Amino acid sequence: MSSQRDSKAEHIRHIMETEGAAVGTNTRGFNAGRYESVAKLSDYDGLKDEARAIKEDAIERLPELIDELTATVEENGGTVYLAEDAADANEYIAEVCAQQEADRLVKSKSMTSEEIEVNEYLEREGVDVVETDLGEWVLQVAEEAPSHIVAPAIHKSRAEIARLFNEYFEPEEELETAEELTMFAREQLGERIKDADVGMTGANFLAADSGTMALVTSEGNARKTVTVPDTQIAVAGVEKIVPTVEDLQPFIELIGRSGTGQDITSYISLLTPPIDGPTVDFDDPGAPVAGDGDDREFHLVLIDNGRLAMREDEDLKETLYCIRCSACSNTCANFQSVGGHAFGGETYSGGIATGWEAGVHGQESAAEFNDLCTGCSRCVEACPVGIDIPWINTVVRDRINDDEEVPMDFLVDGLTPDEETSGPGLQKRLFGNFETLAKLGSTFAPLSNWVANAGPVSRLLEETVGVADERDLPTFQRTTLVEWFDEREAIPPADPERKVVLYPDLYTNYMMVERGKAAVRTLEALGVEVVVPSVPGAGRAPLSQGMIDTARSKAEAVADTLDPYVEQGYDIVVIEPSDVAMFRGDYERLLGPDRFESLSEHSYEIMEYVYGLLENGADVDGLNVADGETTVAYHSHCQQRTMGLEPYTLQVFDRCGYDVETSDAECCGMAGSFGYKEQYYDLSMDVGSNLDSQLREIDADRVVASGTSCTDQIGDLLGEEPSHAVELIAPPE
Repeated sequence: MSSQRDSKAEHIRHIMETEGAAVGTNTRGFNAGRYESVAKLSDYDGLKDEARAIKEDAIERLPELIDELTATVEENGGTVYLAEDAADANEYIAEVCAQQEADRLVKSKSMTSEEIEVNEYLEREGVDVVETDLGEWVLQVAEEAPSHIVAPAIHKSRAEIARLFNEYFEPEEELETAEELTMFAREQLGERIKDADVGMTGANFLAADSGTMALVTSEGNARKTVTVPDTQIAVAGVEKIVPTVEDLQPFIELIGRSGTGQDITSYISLLTPPIDGPTVDFDDPGAPVAGDGDDREFHLVLIDNGRLAMREDEDLKETLYCIRCSACSNTCANFQSVGGHAFGGETYSGGIATGWEAGVHGQESAAEFNDLCTGCSRCVEACPVGIDIPWINTVVRDRINDDEEVPMDFLVDGLTPDEETSGPGLQKRLFGNFETLAKLGSTFAPLSNWVANAGPVSRLLEETVGVADERDLPTFQRTTLVEWFDEREAIPPADPERKVVLYPDLYTNYMMVERGKAAVRTLEALGVEVVVPSVPGAGRAPLSQGMIDTARSKAEAVADTLDPYVEQGYDIVVIEPSDVAMFRGDYERLLGPDRFESLSEHSYEIMEYVYGLLENGADVDGLNVADGETTVAYHSHCQQRTMGLEPYTLQVFDRCGYDVETSDAECCGMAGSFGYKEQYYDLSMDVGSNLDSQLREIDADRVVASGTSCTDQIGDLLGEEPSHAVELIAPPE
């Protein structure tokens, strides 16, 4: 296991060193463009809801839409072939090329064609295959795989491409500028397109009612592959079908904005093949165009390759809603550092890749990169059809766990597998059972803290379980928050208007007890009656490791404890944002919609709740207010942002007189247990470097954060752990 972790760590380091800078610059640029572009839409969320509804309906009715599209295309004069798998599709495409005695086939960009590896198949059959998309052609020359769904050569700089072209083509004058490279590629590809016998495209969408094919591209070569040769082949997964031409509208609005931050892409082509125009006579371009296009052939190859089975899988089904925009990649902090050559499988890359790889290539391919998804949920907000990508990743992780073999040495009580030789590996089992460790650590503190961070033990943990030696393990407190609250002598507020259960999450209860105390003081100062009962962990730890059954049992225990309080009129206030996200999101899947709804509707993040109290008349004078000259550098937790909760903290700071500067680094890089894992430590710190530089540039009196992961990471980056937001405003003891 240690050698596997070392190998993964080395691969990630290599990718970061060789490709990370280019990938990071480009993906962050795309992501910034998305924010700017979608802000111009009057009803962005409504448009996403409309697109989602169309995809849900289309996938639900997919068999009948396949039949309708087949009938429509054949009525138009084309041919439809439903391929069971990659081999079936490639055999059919090769037959078409053989019938045309084709020496050359030119292609526009298509991830589906990458999936079935049609290029390699046709080349073995003696057909010269030429990619006409600039990025794809660069990679074809370099003999590399794409690293991004939309921008395949995103990992290559202009200088690298110039060096590649100069070495491969040996032009009379060396190429250097972007304009020179583009013009050279245009001339080279133009010659190859002119001599092509067959053209191949993918399809972004297919309308069942008319047979119309939508091609959304940033270059015009896709149109040339359609119009120049007299035989066109389109390859598309069956999930690309939508019911009507009118259904294309929301997707056209969303796909460019989501993927590259463009209000609209350069070329949107709506074709109803076979097109009825004649081919171009390149030998005599000035000659009158002859013919009416009747000799053109069109073949639509619809690809199943596991998709219809995915449709029957309730957890993978949502993957089929994907429109391949790459927003989930661009918004992902880990992807921004390593790109698709690390965060990807045989074909697909980024957050949604786990679903695609598991569905069309199998779990082994997904297992290679699945753990790079940390479940931060930023991709859900970015996805134009609202796919719950973290859940798909978690489900596949759970299935991968079932296939893992667990060595039977170095197991302790609470970490023993349900079955002796299968289940999550030791590393996942250790972090997934963090509640057991927290209880033990607290019981034996401070001895447990000294032992855990002693050099020999730290190195042993790295070697056996993969806990990064560079990290100091959390400091456990002997007295938990629940114990402190039970033992304290406090006078509750008289005639409280609101009653609150302060949820003692694992980190607050066993380690970061001071922030829990600060939350109690803050709520009581604002006139709230507070109770802090003993409640199990929310289940975030096992869920992040793909241990869904364990997470579900935790969720049920939490609901059993908190439901009676909700029935008595208590609000549930939570300090840790990732646990708020559990109550408001993940519990719907773990508990079911009915039981989830009650807990979700009555749960609040601590600063959100403080803001609500102040809005409803509570007096800020009871809090720790500033004079307006205290500067605070603030970093918000990922899930706090995706839930739209960050503004509440900023409003409370403002009311309390603090001058706040926020970081625009979207992730600290820690992501719970992720940053503690040996194989991901370097990646975690690389992601955190953006936040590090920003915080150092802010001339602040205090650094404040809202999540445990963030405070841990910032502490390692700056050498001093920041305060939690509620500690800043809490009245003194």
